[in-house]
Amino acid sequence: MTLTSLRGILVGHATNRAAATGCTVILFEQGAVAGYDVGGAATGTREVDACSPGHLVERIHGLVLAGGSAFGLEAASGVMRHLERRNVGFDTGTARVPIVPSAILYDLGIGDSRVRPDAAMGARAARAASSRPVRSGCVGAGTGATVGKLFGIGRAVKSGVGNAALKMPASAGGCTVAALAAVNAFGDVRSPTGEILAGARRPGLAAGFADTAACMERGILRPGSRSTNTTLVVVATDALLNRTDASRVAGICQDGLARCVSPAHTRYDGDIVFVVSVGSRRVDADCLAVAACRAVGMAVIDAVVSATSLAGVPALRDLDVG
Repeated sequence: MTLTSLRGILVGHATNRAAATGCTVILFEQGAVAGYDVGGAATGTREVDACSPGHLVERIHGLVLAGGSAFGLEAASGVMRHLERRNVGFDTGTARVPIVPSAILYDLGIGDSRVRPDAAMGARAARAASSRPVRSGCVGAGTGATVGKLFGIGRAVKSGVGNAALKMPASAGGCTVAALAAVNAFGDVRSPTGEILAGARRPGLAAGFADTAACMERGILRPGSRSTNTTLVVVATDALLNRTDASRVAGICQDGLARCVSPAHTRYDGDIVFVVSVGSRRVDADCLAVAACRAVGMAVIDAVVSATSLAGVPALRDLDVG
């Protein structure tokens, strides 16, 4: 299962493999309640205030995750125009204004840094949005994603977009929780048992991983390894949430990210989690948050397992680190 297992959610990717960048668009044409939480210090966002409790607009109509650093925020304009043509948006009385919060990651370090997601790419991803299962790997916002950049991009590992979903038992409300993660972390990605799956490498494809957290404890932090990161997460559920609960669940989901990204939430990451509600199932928000944390961790791991080598950066499947 993926985000599109939930009724009312469409997802589309636009990918430029030659330039190693792209964007991912999640559409909620009937609207969705949303909350968010920021876990890093290097975010790039647009219109995320619409996800805040107390904001006038109660529902959003789309989310955009994009590469291209701050340039990539332009992709949201194309998504807005796509939704406007479909008469989707907040009714102001004279026009319908689509509410499309957006967040970006930094992928300018690989591929062609002169090519970034723009309005045309955003519109293309929106037109491609469907209810089909969401693709994982080096697509959309994860096209240029990498992890383990303690020593710069030359010793990083390729990542991408990951997906996961789970069904809570009837005793816990029976709701579905799905997660999509574009994983472009400064740190390493670890398995549930703590093993490093992908991260900063020692020199040589077969030399193994350096262990970013352990290196940083020894004061190792190389120039040029910073400000090139960010993990973007969208969690969706058919549980009934208001914006306060959605934001609280988003904050707890940062724990799910931290369990498998080491270290997470650094000054060099713009980690952000969005939580969206598109259903009416009654469930305790804290119980939901526990399940959502697990889904986030699964999606992060899927991002590195599904990735393929691109633009000279090797993927996990191409490394001999056993």
